[in-house]
Amino acid sequence: MKILVTGSSGLVGTTLVSALARGGHTVCRLVRPESAGGEGAKEGFAVAWNPATGELGGAGVGADAVVNLAGASIADGRWTNQRKALLRSSRIDTTRALVGALAKMNARPSVLVSASAIGYYGDRGDETLTEESKPGADFLAGLAQEWEAEALKAETLGIRVVLARFGIILAREGGALPKMMLPFKIGAGGKLGSGQQWMSWVTLEDVVGILRFAIVGASLKDAVNIAPARGAINIVSPQPLRNAEFTKVLAKALRRPALFPAPAFALRLALGEMAGALLLSSQRVLPPVIEKLGYRFLHEDLNSALAAVLAKS
Repeated sequence: MKILVTGSSGLVGTTLVSALARGGHTVCRLVRPESAGGEGAKEGFAVAWNPATGELGGAGVGADAVVNLAGASIADGRWTNQRKALLRSSRIDTTRALVGALAKMNARPSVLVSASAIGYYGDRGDETLTEESKPGADFLAGLAQEWEAEALKAETLGIRVVLARFGIILAREGGALPKMMLPFKIGAGGKLGSGQQWMSWVTLEDVVGILRFAIVGASLKDAVNIAPARGAINIVSPQPLRNAEFTKVLAKALRRPALFPAPAFALRLALGEMAGALLLSSQRVLPPVIEKLGYRFLHEDLNSALAAVLAKS
């Protein structure tokens, strides 16, 4: 298959591009025109595209699938009005431009897998959440809803759309885990706030596996007589944990104590609105759609997941 990927330089994008290339697929990394010239050393082919205008290089023609992972990091700075505007534009405007570019193609891809997040559900306490659950009402929930709405416009073009709602991605090389590990490494780790909030996590290895599963859904249908993935899919382990339990398991894996809880007020003072949404909110999310489609998780429980992740060099 010929697959276009936005956000290919991020944690998920880099790993996915490598996995797809190893699987024999032709991968075209959509990059800004000023970056295209210096991208030759990476896997796949660099294709210039301008998110501001939707202009796409000719090498992108004839793609079978598109994976949209573009978006500024949620956790890289306090949520000032300027930062929030960047978070919105890097997701919503970019996705709108991408769908616009697909609309101009004579031969369109069969599937668009577009990133989203379980922030869609907001802070929900102990409620068990599935793809059928209603959205939340905070900033992240609104952002995810708008993001998904732009991607879903591709359905009017005859393209199958998959909305990949990512949970907390665990990887040694980036994302949330290294930041979680740092306090434990210096002996100052512990639960966040009350520790009663639910954490819905997934390993990077399973993220890539599920994305590949969603991309080749048509082939899976032919092979095992199931419908391809369509609409929202929760990309989380089927075994979420409360923060207090998560931190105990992480401390054990690192052979460090978990004795120093971080008070909620201190987190809010240090990080503002972002603390409530990313560290203190509770989302008990399950992945029934992808399980019914036949995906088998490589790492379902946190103990084995951390053992596998931390064993990598």
